[in-house]
Amino acid sequence: MSPTSNQCLLPFLPPRRPIQPSTQTGSEAPNPTLSRKSKLSEFDPDGSSSELKLRKESLDGEKPLSKVTLKLSKAPSSTSDIYQTAYRHRFYRGGEVLMSAISGLDIALWDIKGKTLGVPVWELLGGKVRERCNVYGWIGGDRPSDVLEQAKARKAQGFTAVKMNAVESLAWLDSPHALEATVQRLKEVKSIGIDVGLDFHGRVHKTLAKQLARALEPHQPLFIEEPLLPGHVEELKKLYAQTTIPIALGERLFTRQDVRPYLEVSRPIVCYMDSVFTPPSLPQAGCIDIIQPDISHSGGISETRRIANMAETYDVGFAPHCPLGPIAFAASLQLGFSTPNFLICEMSWKMHYNLTADGKGPDLFTYIKNPEVFEVKEGMISLLTAPGLGIEMDEELIRKNAEDNSDFSWRNPTWRGPDGGIREW
Repeated sequence: MSPTSNQCLLPFLPPRRPIQPSTQTGSEAPNPTLSRKSKLSEFDPDGSSSELKLRKESLDGEKPLSKVTLKLSKAPSSTSDIYQTAYRHRFYRGGEVLMSAISGLDIALWDIKGKTLGVPVWELLGGKVRERCNVYGWIGGDRPSDVLEQAKARKAQGFTAVKMNAVESLAWLDSPHALEATVQRLKEVKSIGIDVGLDFHGRVHKTLAKQLARALEPHQPLFIEEPLLPGHVEELKKLYAQTTIPIALGERLFTRQDVRPYLEVSRPIVCYMDSVFTPPSLPQAGCIDIIQPDISHSGGISETRRIANMAETYDVGFAPHCPLGPIAFAASLQLGFSTPNFLICEMSWKMHYNLTADGKGPDLFTYIKNPEVFEVKEGMISLLTAPGLGIEMDEELIRKNAEDNSDFSWRNPTWRGPDGGIREW
């Protein structure tokens, strides 16, 4: 994309096909990518004047919940001020809708700045701190099966780590036998010499999470992700104290304020008569080891970088969540190359979300003209050196696909148990 392009492609790729929401137990998740653009009209690359308009639509693809128009006498290079204006001029801040809109805007501005100056984004973020970024692929699908063969295929593709859903749908209290298959799948995949992260996906409630963590611990998963739903901070702290497995979380957190409770060490405040004091011997640690913000929902490069830097203060690693398209993935890697506490990044190549039942459909490489920059070698992707995000988008194909699928609306699957009660997807 030229830095003087009037239409700036943002990190959500266009949808591929109309998919109706599924209410059947076990249905596969449709492709979660969305279409979003930010128009920079009257863009002056010298920065003398520009008008920036952002139309923010609801993530569910229906009629807009609201619109935000930013009219700024700012050059697109004023990334921080534009971010602050988009965020702080809203009385209601944060949340997945506003922060996703800001994310697309912010990533586009960093890309424009890098292309204008002729340098990769990581150079603008303080320079590289590594030559390669670790990545992992997905195996198993929504209801994990055939994981051993899929893990072998991932290993042949160059991956040294994978992630899979830990469980299928579970009742609030389920039979302990429902957890046995999880342990067996982990053992099978690790038997070929590949590391495995397990995504609980918020499907496991407190009643079973501690049992599952204990059963998995002897087999050393790389991490467990969302072992409890976001918001259960105190409950997660108790689980954190009961296991040595690294706990990861963050895809449903959108700002530093959202992340803060999961990092901070809290001490109980004791009131005695007219005195208030904090006992020095009763600290409660934070409850995660790995923070996983999604750059397309957590304020783009600007806010995601601040989240990663804040996490480093607590010795918490940074592993971007990214089951999305090439722009979001490239932006995540730009942070990976420049962030000291970066650990590993999710990669959606041939991920079950994006493919049809027969394994076909557009994928991570479909919309870029230089897919070789994402080649996986020894579990890593080499430094992106081209200006901006380091990728070249096929804008003609994207616009055609967006037009052909203008009625697309993504919904996550909805699951119910045998008793008819709702279960977490």
